[in-house]
Amino acid sequence: MKKIALLCAALVFSAFAAEPEAQEFDGLLTTPACAAEGAFADCYLENYSCGSDGCFKKSEAGSMKKVPLALFQHNTGKTYIVDVTKLKASELGEGYNKNGVVIVGIYDEATNTIHATEFKAPPPPKKSFFKGCL
Repeated sequence: MKKIALLCAALVFSAFAAEPEAQEFDGLLTTPACAAEGAFADCYLENYSCGSDGCFKKSEAGSMKKVPLALFQHNTGKTYIVDVTKLKASELGEGYNKNGVVIVGIYDEATNTIHATEFKAPPPPKKSFFKGCL
C-alpha cells in the first residue's frame, strides 16, 4: 500500500514539475503588421477589427475577423505574437496602441508566441493642471 501511495505522489509531483511557469511581458500591444512597419502611434484601430489600414472600404460593415495581436518591447526591440484565446476580447480594448501593457503567460520559444493567461492594462494618465500662459 505504501508503494502505491509513493508512486501516486511521485506522478503528481512530476506532472506539476513539467508545466512551464508563467512569465510577465510588458510592452506595447499592437498588431504584427503595425509592429513590422513601426507604425505604433499611427496604427489605426481598424487594424484590430479587420486586419489592415483601409480594410473597412473592402469588407462588409459590421463584419470582424480574428486579427492576431503582438506585443512589442521597446527596450529589447522584440515582437512577440500573443495568443489571447483564454482572455475576453472586451478586456483587451483598454490596451490597444498603449505602452505599459502587461501580458502574463507561457512563452513558446519555437513559435515566438506568448499564450496569455492574464492581461493588465496600463494605468490611466494622471490628471494635470496647466499653469502658465501661452
